[in-house]
Amino acid sequence: MPKLPVIKAKELLKVLKKIGFVESHQSGSHITMKHPDGRRTTIPYHPSQEIRRGTLKSIIDDLNMTVDNFIIEIKK
Repeated sequence: MPKLPVIKAKELLKVLKKIGFVESHQSGSHITMKHPDGRRTTIPYHPSQEIRRGTLKSIIDDLNMTVDNFIIEIKK
């Protein structure tokens, strides 16, 4: 398994929108994203800060994706 990338919240939001997620709602600095097929995840949104690796791994698990597939989506 490849090493998790370092990614900022702003970039993560852009990737999630690219794969079909839309903003459901925001509570403080957390944005809940929903996909039409029912998947959902919550991301801490501090645009210039990096997402911690454990948090990113949890988000990837919520997306039902592998780390490899997530890295491919980032590079597109």
